[in-house]
Amino acid sequence: MFRPPIGREEMEAVMGVLRDKTLTDENGSGPYVKRFEEAFAKYVGVKYAVALSSGTAALHAALLAVDVGPGDEVIVPSFAPTPVAEAVVLAGAKPVFADINPETYTLDVASVEEKLTDKTRALVPVHTYGLMADMEAFRSLAKERGLALVEAAFHAHGAEFKGQKAGTYGDLACFSFNAMQPITTGEGGMVVASRRDLAETIQSIRVHGAGKYGSSERLGHNYKMTEIAAALGYYQLQRLPKILESRRRNAQILTSLLEGIGRLQLPFEPPGYKHSWGIYTVRLKGGKVGERNKLVFKLRASGVQARVFYETPIHMAPYYRRKYGIRPRSLPRTEAAARQVFSLPCHQDLSEEDLKYVAAKLKKLIR
Repeated sequence: MFRPPIGREEMEAVMGVLRDKTLTDENGSGPYVKRFEEAFAKYVGVKYAVALSSGTAALHAALLAVDVGPGDEVIVPSFAPTPVAEAVVLAGAKPVFADINPETYTLDVASVEEKLTDKTRALVPVHTYGLMADMEAFRSLAKERGLALVEAAFHAHGAEFKGQKAGTYGDLACFSFNAMQPITTGEGGMVVASRRDLAETIQSIRVHGAGKYGSSERLGHNYKMTEIAAALGYYQLQRLPKILESRRRNAQILTSLLEGIGRLQLPFEPPGYKHSWGIYTVRLKGGKVGERNKLVFKLRASGVQARVFYETPIHMAPYYRRKYGIRPRSLPRTEAAARQVFSLPCHQDLSEEDLKYVAAKLKKLIR
């Protein structure tokens, strides 16, 4: 399903870190971490980037940096990776789940507006599968209501909306570098910002809340990125444009091969959007969950590594149902998508013949 794009430069860089024996820095700012941060900020088009140990750590630190805490509510999608809500809970706040656009699977602005209360402190739109949310609408809403806006851009490296890259619309934006992402550090994350004070707060949080002179100024965590991870990330970032070009080409090929299957809703780029194709996801129109799961099982048995993201919406997961008393059918578009979507391999290393094999197996199974 995913193949980390590890090349010779990354291997040599990791060996260099091992030879130098500088595996980490007590302030989280080793030589490769600094290089990776500076290069990533330049790539996104912001002033600051702060490397952390995971995407979850990045989102948790970002929420703490914008003063989310006990008594606050943060509006998030339920059709998203679990860490989107988990980070809110870890910050002491309550995740409030809004519904999605059924075509793009991104957070729906109208649904978010319905969920606003006097306790709402922040909005966290997720760039689902690598397609950006309607960030102009969310930026306007956040400004109007005085809310913090944090982009969850986990899969959206290089994605764009109206000529601006993911990471340039929010007060802060969070990226993930786990092995599923367009570039990977094994595990890792990044927070980007245009405000120095927010970047410095994130830097403090990742090192147990330490201030300039080492003493704790706030509650923090051990969220440092290692030098090995940063070396991987720095050299992968140099190749990201080519990686995205390959993913885009493969997505176009796969879409053209699947267009004749009437029961499939295929992914697309709305006007003004540029997809990162982090995850290529289709939808079995009118399908029930059992039919979809059977189809995925048969694809995997035939050698096609299909998967489902996200089979259980966060609001229906046992922990969140128990903690917040959430009822099923409260987010109908989210729950319908969770019953019908499945994802297909589309990474940069697949050949056209590989994609033809995927399409042929799928056509054979869908009548």
